[in-house]
Order: sequence, then structure tokens, then C-alpha cells
Amino acid sequence: MIGIVDYGAGNLASVQNALEHLGHDASVCGDPDALQAFDRIILPGVGSFRVAMECLDAQGWSARIREFVATGKPLLGICLGMQLLFDTGEEHGPRQGLGLIPGQVTALTPEGGLRVPHVGWNNLATIVPHPLLSGIKQQVDFYFVHSFHCVPDDHSAILATCDYGGEFVAVVARGNVAGAQFHPEKSQPSGLRLLDNFADWSPEC
Repeated sequence: MIGIVDYGAGNLASVQNALEHLGHDASVCGDPDALQAFDRIILPGVGSFRVAMECLDAQGWSARIREFVATGKPLLGICLGMQLLFDTGEEHGPRQGLGLIPGQVTALTPEGGLRVPHVGWNNLATIVPHPLLSGIKQQVDFYFVHSFHCVPDDHSAILATCDYGGEFVAVVARGNVAGAQFHPEKSQPSGLRLLDNFADWSPEC
């Protein structure tokens, strides 16, 4: 069973519908104490890093998510959910994240006068082969909506990048923790393939 973390800042129904369309059992989880009942979890997210972390901390999710990860079970962060996996975010002032992937989340500053936020379809460049990206071709488009981007301390955590007036990190993985900056649930067949891959992923921690 895949749990979708409901802390008040994510597209829960879209993610659940996509997983069920693929034939996977998925359930929205609104109780941090129930998290360990799931085989793997997805942390979605839209909005501000600071506000999202305040919600996670206040509702008791942060500690439970860290405990879940410590068991070796897989976690996938989507969009803001990926950013929350990192040590710190600078949106509206410095704020501690979940600290599951070493690194920072900083403002997107594209060259060439490109607008921020980065909204729309953009293609992915795979850097490192990984089970999450199995069957996904190079330079396939995914759907992005973001104003900040992740900067891992360890470049080996970077699985794929994207270009928007400069390169930024689009997919990361470290042990049993992974993240996608785009919205796979809105990214048509390739996004569904990534979710399908996550549902079958057995990481070695």
C-alpha cells in the first residue's frame, strides 16, 4: 500500500488517481502515527517551503517521516515535496527542511529573461541510470511549476537535470529517498511510468 501524506499542501487526489489508474493500492494518510502501516509513501507539495515545513512540524509529520525513512522503506517527494527533503530552504528566509538529502533549496534565477516561476513542459536529461527512470527516454517532457530548485551537496544524488535558462536538478535519489521536481501525475505516460517505477522500487539503503 502506498501512502500519500496529507499535511494540507499537496495535490492528493491527482496523485492517488494516477496510482490507482496504474493498478496500485494508494491511500491518503492524514495521521502521522499511521504512517508506518504503509509500504512506501509519497510526499506531495505546492506552495511555500517555509509554510509547508511549519505544517509538517506542527502536525507531527516531520518526526514520523524521518522514522519511516529510517526503516528503509521508500519515499518519493514531488515538486515542493522534493524540496522539503533537503536540509534548508531560503524561501521567505532560511528554514530547516527534513534533512533527508544533504543540500539547500535556492531561488531559480534563469538567464535570458525567462520568467519565474518556471511553468510548463520541459525535457529531462538523465545523468545516472536508476530504477525510477527505467523505461523513460532521454529528452522526454515533464510538467514543471516551481520558483526554487534543489542543490544537493553530493552530486551523486542527482539522477536527472533540466534546462531553463541554466541547468537545474530535476530528479534526485539517496538511499531509499527520492524526489522529482516536476509533477509526474500531470506528465502523461512518462510521468505515470515514473510513478509505476516507484511503486516497484526496492532500494538498497
